Amino acid sequence: MKAMLSTATGGPETLELTELPDPTPGKGQVVIRVHAAGLNFPDTLMIRDLYQIKPPRPFAPGGEIAGEVVALGEGVSDLAVGDRILALTSYGGFATHVAIDAWRALKIPDAMPYEDAACFVFTYGTSYHALKDRGYLANGDTLLILGAAGGVGAAAIELGKAMGARVIAAVSSEEKADFCRRIGADETLIYAREMDSRDAQKELSAQVKALVGPNGVNVAYDAVGGGYAEPVIRAMAWDGRFLVVGFPAGIPKIPANLALLKSCQIVGVFWGASVMRDPTAHAANMKDLFTLYTEGKIKPQISASFPLEQAAEALKLMDDRKAMGKIVLTMD
Repeated sequence: MKAMLSTATGGPETLELTELPDPTPGKGQVVIRVHAAGLNFPDTLMIRDLYQIKPPRPFAPGGEIAGEVVALGEGVSDLAVGDRILALTSYGGFATHVAIDAWRALKIPDAMPYEDAACFVFTYGTSYHALKDRGYLANGDTLLILGAAGGVGAAAIELGKAMGARVIAAVSSEEKADFCRRIGADETLIYAREMDSRDAQKELSAQVKALVGPNGVNVAYDAVGGGYAEPVIRAMAWDGRFLVVGFPAGIPKIPANLALLKSCQIVGVFWGASVMRDPTAHAANMKDLFTLYTEGKIKPQISASFPLEQAAEALKLMDDRKAMGKIVLTMD
């Protein structure tokens, strides 16, 4: 098998393509022949030792895969060799083969290509959990998405529309705004690339208020953080829900009095932990998402595809915040 390994702390340039023995399944495990792996922002953090999960080196990044089952371990009865699956792996997915616990694998619809499957569960799982379970998004609500052109942001646009919301996509360029409109956003907002000054923050808040009017934002989906959070909270509706999803621009410092004045909620979204704590709810959400996919209401927006040996180049595209939608690695 081949794998792109992180052998030293650092950026994408530190990854090394390596030949390794094929894995064998342990008890309760299956071996997957990986056909595609989705890239996600935590991959860029993990190789720098900046993520909450710090695997021992050498390790392959890649927490999301799709492929076929090629070997079964002792005690596995609900999967068979040849099954087409997707899985969350935490890490190890930038490889041609991987051994995983069988419970992590989900069978995929026959019509779903491996590339779509590898870019499905992380973004749609995160955004559906955020909007449905944490934001209680309802038909007719106004949903504002910060970082709307990224993987989870694009998924939130599609899901927001499927759930009947008015969707406002907030992004950093006209190119990204065009992308968001193409996938269903009702309105777009272009914010400054730097949000370090009070003037920039006031301008962002004014932009949001001009779009939403006096009723404010019912649900805000913040996949950016930093100085972008506070201006949006200032435009929240009474009893609004501000969803804390990610911090590529840094961890925001939010004045607590804003939550009081708006009577709004600041809600954490830790989807990975929720999957472990409530696998039954996760399974129900995935059933909903597969239904939405087969009905054509959601589809991974894959903007770039790279072979395994170009994983560093693919990660750099994400590192530089130039990616729109999802990036996928292919192993075939």
